[in-house]
Amino acid sequence: MSERAELKAVDVLLVEDDPGDVLMTREAFEHHKITGNLHVVSDGEQALHFLRRTGGFADVPRPGLILLDLNLPRRNGLEVLAEVKSDGELLSIPVIVLTTSQSEDDILRSYALHANAYISKPADFDRFIEAIGQIDEFFLTLVRLPPG
Repeated sequence: MSERAELKAVDVLLVEDDPGDVLMTREAFEHHKITGNLHVVSDGEQALHFLRRTGGFADVPRPGLILLDLNLPRRNGLEVLAEVKSDGELLSIPVIVLTTSQSEDDILRSYALHANAYISKPADFDRFIEAIGQIDEFFLTLVRLPPG
């Protein structure tokens, strides 16, 4: 049995308001045959409801990984990151900031708030697909995630 076949499917929460980026992420998951289930919310408020299983998200699974954009409506990604990493129930979930921002301030603030990684989204489709593949290879294949 291959290593990939032995992997347990991980629920991944994508917090992204750009439909084009959501579509590219879905395509990247399909391209790399990622075993995880991709759940998508489009703003920071929805992300927190999903993670806390409130506001219509009572039956959703706890994600094993969060892909978080910074430029979000209602609550921005840094606010979501701060809440996740200050909540004892959620802080063990790895958070990868996946954003168009290349601002040094955003990078420093994300790591100060305990982001597990900061990735500037490649604008090129093929490089974006490759970046998602590297996230899969590291966070969903190599790394042992905390139990849900």
